[in-house]
Amino acid sequence: MPWNQNYAALNGSLLLTALVVAIPIFFLFWALAVKRMKGHVAGLLTLALTIVISVLVYRMPITAALSASALGMLTGLFPIGWIILTAVFLFNLTVESGQFEVIKSSISSLSPDRRIQALLIAFSFSAFMEGVAGQGAPVAVAAAMLIGLGFPPLTAAVICLVANTPPVPFGPVGVPTIMMSTVTGIPATTMARAVGIDMAIMALIIPFFMVVVMVGFQKAKEVLPAALVAGFSYAAASLVLSTWFGPELPAITASVVSLVCLVGFIKIWQPKTIWTFENDAADATANATTHTAGQVFKAWSPFLILMVVMGIWGTPAFKAYAEKTHHWFLAVPKWPGLDGVVFKAAPIVAKPAAYAASYKWQYLTAPGTAMFLSALLSMAVLKISPATGARVFAKTFMQLRFALITLASVIGLGFLANYSGMSFTLGLAMAVLTGMAFPIFSPIIGLIGVFLTGSVTSSAALFGKLQQVTAIQLGLNPVLTTSANLFGGVMGKLISPQSIAVACAAVGLVGRETDIFRKTLKYSMILLGMVIVIVLLQAFVIPWILPTAPAVS
Repeated sequence: MPWNQNYAALNGSLLLTALVVAIPIFFLFWALAVKRMKGHVAGLLTLALTIVISVLVYRMPITAALSASALGMLTGLFPIGWIILTAVFLFNLTVESGQFEVIKSSISSLSPDRRIQALLIAFSFSAFMEGVAGQGAPVAVAAAMLIGLGFPPLTAAVICLVANTPPVPFGPVGVPTIMMSTVTGIPATTMARAVGIDMAIMALIIPFFMVVVMVGFQKAKEVLPAALVAGFSYAAASLVLSTWFGPELPAITASVVSLVCLVGFIKIWQPKTIWTFENDAADATANATTHTAGQVFKAWSPFLILMVVMGIWGTPAFKAYAEKTHHWFLAVPKWPGLDGVVFKAAPIVAKPAAYAASYKWQYLTAPGTAMFLSALLSMAVLKISPATGARVFAKTFMQLRFALITLASVIGLGFLANYSGMSFTLGLAMAVLTGMAFPIFSPIIGLIGVFLTGSVTSSAALFGKLQQVTAIQLGLNPVLTTSANLFGGVMGKLISPQSIAVACAAVGLVGRETDIFRKTLKYSMILLGMVIVIVLLQAFVIPWILPTAPAVS
């Protein structure tokens, strides 16, 4: 039986309806920030609460509410969760083989200057870790490496949190940007182009900003050339890849380009004075282990394989061969209990229109499958036995099982919010309350989402549709506001309790989370202010800089 969405279901009042249906968002904030529930528990409870509100407030058929939730959860696991699982599996293989120690050593022994070490590890290498693994690994691994080199724990944690910003929307393997595309219907390539512009700008700023955080402005100026090399090389590579190849490769490839360029630069340039911490030994690299070029190449080979495989997977010819020639995909054209049941209403559409519901997993051409194949090829190169590989995969699944539940529940919540009309109600209310000032609030909403969930991906699932609907109602480019959600969300990583907890655990400062929060809050607000200025310029001064997409997905 058809059911029409009603965006002002409570007494015909849009604002009253918006206030009530926002209860799940407030509940999620309370569950995570106040009660400190585990993410998967908070996610499942919030999804259950949203089902209840959708049925009671909107009079949505319970079968449709459950079906929308199931569709979202399945989409969360395949393809999104599949990408995360295989990315971390590839990373864990390098750890299991011992090659990751070679990677770390090959980077950390390049310069005795602590500022240069921070650029190499906290910025360039951390960006690489974000591209291939995400899930807190970039901050944890980079901070631990800096501690091993003699950095004070608090300094290591703070600069790693600050530095790990430009690659976040593209890591692991483009998942946050792909999620925004999934939720809004805006093509992933369009989202990647917009986000690529934003992150290229940030990449020019962050390396120098990070060094300023570490040593102050005057001492940071001494390594400005190195910071510019790290930032410009990353920004240029990321911008090209996001513009022409989509969201999967920018973080991985641009970080490698940044590392190579920075290493090459410091081979011919060093700051006039070598800056070290007061308690440092005379030679901070005296105990560094040296490796041959062959050993270093072998250690990096899994990720070089990944870039080649991902490059092939992203070509239109391969996609056409797999999908059009052989039909290698899983599809449910009409999702049961939902397709043909839900109808959008005015003012979202001129007249009632069916809200289509389908599922399609392009399992062969999926980025996760490319990651998995890269892992299998890497096992052969690194001489890892099938039994060991299977054990590592099982270990990876156990490591991520609760994260996958959290991801599935949050995306189930996002899909239910769309099909129930909750996203449209909140978007219409935001348009009324903020008017043309909404571009100021778009990145703030993204930041709040990441502060709540600890994940730019989850923030996209929660607020992506709201950002799109609000923009459409105000006559703004929806690509502007959805990319601003990701852009602002990145700055939320600096103050997210989950991110800070990971950093504290990595550097042995468990119990001192408040100390880190107080430091990173200031930097997060400074960077958020920069983001808002950039978004306002994109909205009203240089709107042509961003691509456009169909207004309604």
